[in-house]
Amino acid sequence: MGAPHLRDLGGGRFELGGDLVFETVPELLAAGDAALAAQARAELDLAAVGRIDSAGVALLLEWSLAARRAGRALRYRNAPPALAALAGLAEVDALMPTANG
Repeated sequence: MGAPHLRDLGGGRFELGGDLVFETVPELLAAGDAALAAQARAELDLAAVGRIDSAGVALLLEWSLAARRAGRALRYRNAPPALAALAGLAEVDALMPTANG
């Protein structure tokens, strides 16, 4: 998958893709914070995510918690199996709302 990206698809929908790993997460953090802060309701499609490690889980968790604190709704779609596994191990899966399809 390679380089990470966050694409605005309009209407509060975004595509997040690439590898979400320790080396790539910092460049996404600020971009995502700014893009998501402007949305009362947002949905991130994760179908294009490649590798994900604990830094990627931390990124998605940070966005979820920031949305919750601000009274905004954020949902993840098409989460890769590795995300569910890592979030479950860290016992933070309930803090990151996901939907299939």
